[in-house]
Amino acid sequence: MKESAYKSYDELPLFLNAATVARVLGVSPSSGYELMHEPDFPVLKIGSRLVVPKEKFVEWVSQHTQGGAD
Repeated sequence: MKESAYKSYDELPLFLNAATVARVLGVSPSSGYELMHEPDFPVLKIGSRLVVPKEKFVEWVSQHTQGGAD
């Protein structure tokens, strides 16, 4: 697993694209892209672009890590 390029959620942009999601999670760009197509992932479609609002991404991570509500 790659190390995240970000050290804090505060460093994230307001909207994340697939490449940013991948860098944050420390996974490959293709894995970030695949994740954005999962049914429960909080994606916002703007034209042909897929982006994730920062707050929704933080919530998703919290829910999908140990101690998160299922």
